[in-house]
Amino acid sequence: MRGTPKQQTTMFSLRSPRERVAKDHPLRRVKDMADAALAALSPTFDRMYSRMGRPSIPPEQLLKASLLMAFYSVRGERLFCEQLDYNLLFRWFLDMGIEEVSFDHSTFSVNRTLLLEHDVARQFFAAVVGQAQRAGLTSSEHFSTVDFHGQKRSNATHESKTDPEAKLMRKGDGKEAKLSYCLNGLMENRHGLLIDLRLLEATGTAERDAAIGMLHEAVPGTRRVTVGADKGYDTKDFVADCRHLVVTPHVAQNASVRRRSAIDARTTTSAGSTAVPPRGGRAAATRGGRYFFLSAGMCTLL
Repeated sequence: MRGTPKQQTTMFSLRSPRERVAKDHPLRRVKDMADAALAALSPTFDRMYSRMGRPSIPPEQLLKASLLMAFYSVRGERLFCEQLDYNLLFRWFLDMGIEEVSFDHSTFSVNRTLLLEHDVARQFFAAVVGQAQRAGLTSSEHFSTVDFHGQKRSNATHESKTDPEAKLMRKGDGKEAKLSYCLNGLMENRHGLLIDLRLLEATGTAERDAAIGMLHEAVPGTRRVTVGADKGYDTKDFVADCRHLVVTPHVAQNASVRRRSAIDARTTTSAGSTAVPPRGGRAAATRGGRYFFLSAGMCTLL
């Protein structure tokens, strides 16, 4: 028989957040160990904090919140405070009632940063690890250390175990390579509107492939438009494809050693009047046409 949703939720709850957490949930053992370590550090907290002034967020909650952020890959304090407003598991772990208001993200960030810089944070994490070792939850024989210095990384040697389609990508020379995707955006500069957004595998040419696809769909017709981009788009194929689409490429010239820029005098001989002029070279005037800007970045799916 089909169930029907209730039109009005109950106003009162007789169940605590603890009752909502499964009895065999792994965080139960972690919480016990964390609470024991924090109880031993209570005298240290008393010496750290002044007896006067406005109360801070309890250090016990700040340190346990750091564990949650690590366990659940929460990217920042603002996002954590947002999730804390509705996540009963987080509230139970921090000993917060359902009615309590979540932390202000700016206050939480400042308090947490100051506490993590103090030696007491190291003592807390060391105490938790020590309890895990005494309980036989860690191995005393098998460890791993990784040293990739001097080794060449490639998609043939590195693969994400949670997202096999992610590929190694880096943003610029000297930057670290990460297993991620290529996120591409096309911006209409006159009104600051995002026209198109595409997520592609990091194939090495994904930035330019996405750019041509977005330009082809977003600016059809024969009226010339201009597009700005950084020097990563300075390739013969991309410049030729743009001109085939009646698009003037305002691309920063890549004049590195042993390389010749694909941007010729048709673009560099006129003074630029674009909203976002490319770096590394002069740009042609738009002559009243529409102007777009390309942007690409790395994106990791969680």
